[in-house]
This record gives sequence, C-alpha cells and structure tokens, in this order.
Amino acid sequence: MTVTIPAWVDGKIQPVEKLEVHLKGFKHKAISVFMVCRQEILIQRRALGKYHTPGLWANTCCTHPNWEEDAKVCAIRRMNEELGLEDTLPVYRDTIEYRADVGGGLIEHEVVDLFVIHVHQKPNVRLNPDEVMDVHWIDYHVLQDEVSRSPEKFTPWLRIYIKEHTSKIF
Repeated sequence: MTVTIPAWVDGKIQPVEKLEVHLKGFKHKAISVFMVCRQEILIQRRALGKYHTPGLWANTCCTHPNWEEDAKVCAIRRMNEELGLEDTLPVYRDTIEYRADVGGGLIEHEVVDLFVIHVHQKPNVRLNPDEVMDVHWIDYHVLQDEVSRSPEKFTPWLRIYIKEHTSKIF
C-alpha cells in the first residue's frame, strides 16, 4: 500500500510517497503524542519490522498524517491503531521543526504538531505488533537520565524532544 503524506517540494506542499520523503529528506508534516500520568510518560519500543529505527524507544505515538488529514484526527487514529487506545483527547501544545538522520540513508525533516494526553490512571494498551513491540511507563527525570546515558536506545526525535522541548510536554 502506497501512503502519501504532506511534504514541501519546490516550495509547495503536496502529497508525496512516504518512503520517497525520507529518502530525499523532504520537509514533511508529522504528529507526536506524549501520554502523561503524573510524572510518568508512556514510551513505546518500535517494532522490529519498521523500515527505520526498529527496536528503538520513542514517545507514546508518532506518525505522519495522511494527505489532507487533520493532525488531531491523525493523533487520535494512530493512538488507536498503534496502542488500541480509543477516545483519547490529545491537546495541541506546539509545532516543532527538526531534521534528523534516522539511518539507512533516511532523513526525518519534520514539521511536527505536538500533542499531550494527560491521564489520571494508566490505561490498558493493546499493542499492534506491526507497529509496537513494547511499552513502558517511565518517570520523566529517569527518562532524561537514560537518554543522556544511552542515547542509542532512543529514536533521534525522542532525544530531540527530551533535550530541547520538555517545557512543551510538562
């Protein structure tokens, strides 16, 4: 199945196949969600079948909206598709741009709508094994320490969020 996502090519936003976007390093739209319960963040370990950054820990949910899909609608859809969480209420926090080499000749140059979901109790998740191999609730300060000590265990974008954008998450 070919997935087209919104990307900037020659100064215009247009639908481009997702793999081509990453191969050519085109700037493109994305969403990132952080689910927070008190001081803990739900992080996910990416499935080994993912075409980039397999097996690395990432934030709760991250993806690219489909062409002409609203970012919040995308965030709700992917929380269900990846983690089996329905009826989530993501709150928009900010738009962030970053560029990161994700290995294998692929580049993430993303304009990310950042969302946070605050929960009072930790929900039961149903992992989609094609997307997620594990999840873990981790104290925010412990996550900061682990990212500093072992950055190779985490996706480039999670490292960027923890280093540069924590005030937008908490």
